[in-house]
Amino acid sequence: MDQLLEAFGIDWKLLIAQMVNFGVLLVALWFFLYKPVMKTLDERAQKIAQGVEDAERATEKLAGADAEAAKVVAGADEKAVGIVNNARTSANEEKARIVKEAEERAARVAADADARAKEAGAKALRDSEKEIARLAMLAAEKAMRK
Repeated sequence: MDQLLEAFGIDWKLLIAQMVNFGVLLVALWFFLYKPVMKTLDERAQKIAQGVEDAERATEKLAGADAEAAKVVAGADEKAVGIVNNARTSANEEKARIVKEAEERAARVAADADARAKEAGAKALRDSEKEIARLAMLAAEKAMRK
C-alpha cells in the first residue's frame, strides 16, 4: 500500500493531518455556522407562520367588523326612518294647529271688522239723523221767519 501511495505522490502523514484539519473545520462550521443559520431559519419560519395566523385572525375580525358595521348601519337606518316619521307627524300636527289658530284669528278679525262696520254704520246713521234734525230745524226756523 505504501508503494501505491508513493506512486501517486501521496504522503500518508500529510493526508491524516488534512483529515484532522477537515474534521476540526467541519465541527467548527457545524457549531458556528450551521446551527446558527438553522436556528435563524427556524425563527423566520415561526415568524412567518405567526404572521399567517395573525393575517387569518385579522381577516376573521374584519369580516366580523363588517357584519357588525352592517348591523349598526341597518339599526341607524331604522332609527332615521322612525325619526323622520315622527318629525313628519309632528310637523303635520303643528301645521294643523297653526292653521286652526290662523282660522280662529281670521274669524276674530272678521267679527271685529263686522262689529266696527256695524258701529260705524250706526254712528253714521245717528250722525245723519242729527244732521237731518238740525236741517229740519233750520228749515222750520226759516219757514217761521217768512
